[in-house]
Amino acid sequence: MSRARTPEAGSRGEPRGRTDKRQAILEAAFRTFARDGYGQSCVREIAEAAEVAKPTIYNRLGDKETLFREAMKAAVEHTADRSLSALEPLRTPGDDIRPVLEEAGLRLLRSHACQESQALRRLLSAEAPRFPDLLEEIQRVGAQRIQDALADRLARLVLAKRLEATDVERASEQFLALLTGPMELRSALGTRAVPDEELHSVAEAAVDTFLRAYAPRDPG
Repeated sequence: MSRARTPEAGSRGEPRGRTDKRQAILEAAFRTFARDGYGQSCVREIAEAAEVAKPTIYNRLGDKETLFREAMKAAVEHTADRSLSALEPLRTPGDDIRPVLEEAGLRLLRSHACQESQALRRLLSAEAPRFPDLLEEIQRVGAQRIQDALADRLARLVLAKRLEATDVERASEQFLALLTGPMELRSALGTRAVPDEELHSVAEAAVDTFLRAYAPRDPG
């Protein structure tokens, strides 16, 4: 006797349809909040953008504030995952560490300069006074998570004598600053798309400065 098929489950143990609908709501909410800001956005417009009934949003996510919080957390998790994948080249650096650092730096910059990341930073800046606790959580699951992962990669390179650093957390913080620091001016505070050749130039300059500080010293 054949068994009845159960709905495919999502990552949280929910049926796939329910998971996809939640994701659609959160993505529509983030786009709306990014465009109009928290105060000017309304749940009705978000429901229309997500192609769901307005009561569906209230039933699944509660009020507008909860919707905003969940949409922001989903966005930062997505952008952080993309940045973490940018660190993969550092797992197998090869003989010359410079091109590997430049590749990782370029990938990090592409993630930093994408529309979703720029919109997330603008929203955080605008709404931080209203949601100070959310800002702390976003930093923990976003920027801090990326810095910790980079510090781990750099620590492995130090152990392999590919870098020379006594404080890998500080080194990771400085590498990220060398990458993202020039981007506020180049992107006009996130309102201008930065061409890829500019990202290449920033990555190369960042790695050059970083290696001047952390490349192994010649014993001679």
